[in-house]
Amino acid sequence: AIFRKDREMKILCVLYDDPTDGMPNSYALNSLPHIEKYADGMSLPSPKSIDFNPGELLGCVSGELGLRKFLEDGGHTLVVTSNKDGDNSEADREIVDADIVISQPFWPYYLTREKMETAKNLKMAITAGIGSDHVDLQAAMDHNIDVVEVTFCNSISVSEHIVMMILSMVRDYHTQHAIAKSGGWNIADAVKRSYDVEGMQIGTVAAGRIGLAALRRLKPFEVGLHYFDRHRLAPEVEKELNLTFHETVESMVEVCDVVTINCPLHPETENLFDTEMISKMKKGAYIINTARGKICNREAIEEGLKTGQLSGYAGDVWFPQPAPNDHIWRTMPNHGMTPHTSGTSLSAQARYAAGTREILECFFDGTPIRDEYLIVQNGALAGTGAHSYSKGSATSGSEEASQYKK
Repeated sequence: AIFRKDREMKILCVLYDDPTDGMPNSYALNSLPHIEKYADGMSLPSPKSIDFNPGELLGCVSGELGLRKFLEDGGHTLVVTSNKDGDNSEADREIVDADIVISQPFWPYYLTREKMETAKNLKMAITAGIGSDHVDLQAAMDHNIDVVEVTFCNSISVSEHIVMMILSMVRDYHTQHAIAKSGGWNIADAVKRSYDVEGMQIGTVAAGRIGLAALRRLKPFEVGLHYFDRHRLAPEVEKELNLTFHETVESMVEVCDVVTINCPLHPETENLFDTEMISKMKKGAYIINTARGKICNREAIEEGLKTGQLSGYAGDVWFPQPAPNDHIWRTMPNHGMTPHTSGTSLSAQARYAAGTREILECFFDGTPIRDEYLIVQNGALAGTGAHSYSKGSATSGSEEASQYKK
């Protein structure tokens, strides 16, 4: 849809809280490395200009994704909040007359059918990052609300996190660091769960931008590499990385010591790793999940760790987010959880903030948004959405996020 440039709009932006000790006065690095393009040749976000310094903290409330000057200079209204969950949240109050809503996967505003039905002006939901399952995609199609995301902006960031998690879990780095930090030196305690990654079989559920990037980074470790995907990779890529393709997830997990999950969340992948799937894995395997928490059954993961069917679970994603304080993944044994930080490094923030601005510029100018950014357009799955998602919603149960207390 094309809208007049002079039409004033309201943009609701839901971002995570500022640092507990306030915004940084300085940063560890003075600048970010210059990256020419993404691995597949796609150009980085290309807005006409930006109003931030790359490397700044942009994903929190005070960072505002660097959008305020741009939007207010255009006569638009920007509302930024972290208050998104529970009855009468600020986000719920503000969305009623909002034209555009922006949210991040790390602090998702769960855009359910009920919320869409209160938002009569809503035209677009932008994911500042990648992964738009916090939007009820079926409801967006039904209400003709476009859904877009900044594809590839943090795929490499996440793939680096995957490699970090695999090494830290297999080597049991967390235990060793805790011993050193506490003043101890018991080497037997430090190494009794520590192994080499070399020679292991590692498989990814989905080999899209993140999964393939992780495989490329793992190849130098002299491991066997496997993948399952509903879209098979080109023969030359399989040959280059010496990949073994599996027709089913089940056949892959049977032979893998480490399984990394990199598929989108939609009704077909929700609860994919349940008790039955975990029972088919090699005893003592590790699961690395930087995709979406709901792909793994909460109780099945905990039980697998308790029985030893799983040696470790490192997840960067939870459901819902933020996770309730008593979420069992916070206290289960042999875990390496992080609070969904893999895709919001300062490096990644610069890209997804720029990509969000690029999308807004296109929207206001009435020019096409990149096909790669599209998830839902004109009432149907489109672009990346048509390639990666299935119809339906994965937002049910998200109201549990209100149980998190700072």
